[in-house]
Amino acid sequence: MSETPVIRSEPSIESGSSGLRVAVIGVGARSSIAHHVATIRPGSAVVAAADIHADGRDRARASFGDIAVHDDTASLIAAGGFDVAIVTSPDDTHAEIAVQLLRAGIPSYVEKPLAITLEDADAVLTTAAETGTPLYIGHNMRHSAFVKVMRGVIERGEIGEVKAVWVRHFVGNGGDYYFKDWHADRSRTNTLLLQKASHDIDIVHYLAHGYTRRVVGMGDLMVYGDVTDRRDRTGELMPDWFSLDNWPPAAATGLNPVVDVEDVSMMMMTLDNGVMASYQQCHFTPDYWRNYTVIGTEGRLENFGDTNDAVVRVWNRRHEWQLAGDAEYVVEGVDSGHADADLESMREFLDHVVDGAPTVVSPLAAREAVAAGSLAAASLRDGSRPVDVPELPAHVVAHFRRIAAPQA
Repeated sequence: MSETPVIRSEPSIESGSSGLRVAVIGVGARSSIAHHVATIRPGSAVVAAADIHADGRDRARASFGDIAVHDDTASLIAAGGFDVAIVTSPDDTHAEIAVQLLRAGIPSYVEKPLAITLEDADAVLTTAAETGTPLYIGHNMRHSAFVKVMRGVIERGEIGEVKAVWVRHFVGNGGDYYFKDWHADRSRTNTLLLQKASHDIDIVHYLAHGYTRRVVGMGDLMVYGDVTDRRDRTGELMPDWFSLDNWPPAAATGLNPVVDVEDVSMMMMTLDNGVMASYQQCHFTPDYWRNYTVIGTEGRLENFGDTNDAVVRVWNRRHEWQLAGDAEYVVEGVDSGHADADLESMREFLDHVVDGAPTVVSPLAAREAVAAGSLAAASLRDGSRPVDVPELPAHVVAHFRRIAAPQA
């Protein structure tokens, strides 16, 4: 069975320092997570940023104040003056930027997905292993309250040994989130089985204690491909156009000029420990949440809602259908979104870099999420042909396992 390692490292930055100097690369909607740094470690601050677009450089000054702003990663690295980097640029740039930072010895937080191809993901992990530079991937959902509740149920043995995981993802905001900018262009994202589903693939692996080794995908562009109202939104970000009034999906306006990613996709996974899992994603549902069912040898769990006041129900006695679980756990978290998980992810990254503290988010697991999602897309675009996931080079795996802390 392939348990996700808890990663520990030697401190990379002197913990007694007054504060960390942080650089942000790619100043879009997700760059706001950098504001958590000063909250987590008082005295720390964003001191530099890089963005290839003038609009992004303007946002950097507006968001972070009078900081050094550069037009690319190379010039940022050459100028120096910072301790760690946070990469929140578009997905297709993650791998190249991460490799540059790691080679320069700069501990890096890279927003998920790690990369949009398996080859690029492996290149990043290989570089991290060869340089020894700390690498953290922003798989914040491991810190989501409802995931912690589900993991707790499993770890306490309430449903026995996990054998199957089913995930349904209703992406009710999909039209605004993913089809009005670069996310809709597969040359920039490859597939929404990465940009969106990599969260859930990672949680499937986390709950099932294994990694996908064979995957089959299915999917289509069913709705948004027929919407003809398109325009270039250069200089805009998702909050500029988001509205719950943008409904129904077929009446959407201002989609990205290129729309060629699937708006419905699904995948089946066989994990290395024999667990079987499935994932379904739809971007034109009216509601927005994730539903997990985890079935074990002695029961099953299911979540209803994925934010505050959601409930995780457990059925582990034999009986006819009933809505109530044999045990129920109320989720205490944020009312919407994932601000709490973002905060905890950033805390974990900084504690790891400064103190060598262990992390529950693993670069190996981030690679496996890219592997499953990208190869599922390859499968669905090739008649749903089953695809096997190749292994990482042994020396790369050995590096990350060598710095992994023992499981609690």
